[in-house]
Amino acid sequence: MKIPLEIKVGSVSYSIVEKPFIEIDSDRNYQGCCDYPNTEIAILKDISKERKSDVFIHELTHAIFYEAGFEEQDEDMINRVAKVLHQVLTDNELI
Repeated sequence: MKIPLEIKVGSVSYSIVEKPFIEIDSDRNYQGCCDYPNTEIAILKDISKERKSDVFIHELTHAIFYEAGFEEQDEDMINRVAKVLHQVLTDNELI
């Protein structure tokens, strides 16, 4: 899967960047992050291509839910939807 440099979600364009570390609340144990105010999806640089595509779809799912008005999100639900979305896009050669 080729991860784009930018993706439009609703009326908002998110830039996709790779970073040497992802820090949330002083914790660097993350592989990705969706920064809504700065419209950025960050992915950890030093992970496999397969993991990057999985993380990208996960963070994209966060962006989709946020832009649809779900500011509070259940991480378990995001995980489940993202896994199925990734499978559908990959198995049907849509990405």
